Amino acid sequence: MAETIGMGGLVLEFLHSKDDTGGSLDMFRMIVQPNARMPVPHYHESWDEAVYGLEGTLTFQVDGRDVAVGPGQSLFIPRGIVHAFRNDSQAPAVCLSVLTPGVLGPGYFREMAALIDSGAPDPARMKEVMLRHGLVPVVPAPKV
Repeated sequence: MAETIGMGGLVLEFLHSKDDTGGSLDMFRMIVQPNARMPVPHYHESWDEAVYGLEGTLTFQVDGRDVAVGPGQSLFIPRGIVHAFRNDSQAPAVCLSVLTPGVLGPGYFREMAALIDSGAPDPARMKEVMLRHGLVPVVPAPKV
């Protein structure tokens, strides 16, 4: 059964998780609201990510370059590669994300949603949650 998790301008509908795939994959549909910027640049220690565009266009920043993902387009982000994404448009953007192997699950997103919904999320606490779940935040280099 799908689980829906909302946080800020982002909604995730988990279709499969590590729990029901024996750790093979996590799969979720993600809706990103207009002008939303999520999450902080980061990389994954233990899994790769594939993204398939369904509606609208998301701009992923992958290894320092912008990559637009629209309907029918896909993007592969290997573990260890710094990335983030944003929706620069005036319409919601929807994609399907698959993480392999399935080691993240919805628990990370539940914890982050609780922090964001608290009103004034503590950046140190958010970083701790990310690290505990295998996401490593990366401070962007200053633009010269």
